[in-house]
Amino acid sequence: VRPLLRGEADYAKGNRFFSLDDVSQMPAARLFGNSMLSLVNKMASGYWDVMDPTNGFTALHASVCRALPLEKIAADYFFESDMLFRLATLRAVVVDVPMPARYGSEKSNLRIGRVAATFPWRYLVRAIKRYFYGYFLRDFNAGTVQFVAGLALMAFGAIFGGIHWHESIASGIPATSGTIMVAALPVLLGGHLLLSALNYDIANVPRRPLHLHLDATHRS
Repeated sequence: VRPLLRGEADYAKGNRFFSLDDVSQMPAARLFGNSMLSLVNKMASGYWDVMDPTNGFTALHASVCRALPLEKIAADYFFESDMLFRLATLRAVVVDVPMPARYGSEKSNLRIGRVAATFPWRYLVRAIKRYFYGYFLRDFNAGTVQFVAGLALMAFGAIFGGIHWHESIASGIPATSGTIMVAALPVLLGGHLLLSALNYDIANVPRRPLHLHLDATHRS
């Protein structure tokens, strides 16, 4: 709770990946699974500086809790990941708190097959919602332009190249170098713009704690 008491964050969570000694004690399957979940969760939530998203040791500021749609947050093993997505829609500040990883003889009720079948779709839906909320509904910024322009250019290059590739096969006449360039350049430029949009998103992690604003509004 210390980051909340200091006014540094709205939500604090444990991170078992901070110490290399602790990581080495983690079972290989859990280490790999949590690493992959961390990467996917970064893209879905936008908290690119947060690891170990399924860590259940958390602290949430009361004023931010009141602003969350608690009835919509997943009540199963997706809870911690869904919480991060909900916090992202509020632009709340999330910080990691290093903690040791200790494993005893307990057995987890988590079913890997069920997670593999349901989590990817849930992450995808939340990633789309988060991007739509943050870059189209609530704001329109450089990241929006880069994302839209990048997708449009890549789509044009792929469609144009695909059409002429098919025509070249059907006719037996190789495509000209100019045709190849017209197809390749938009794809390359579009890929560069999408990487720029990703870089913008990484730099756009919330930094000002939301509860400071909420408390000030409540007092006024």
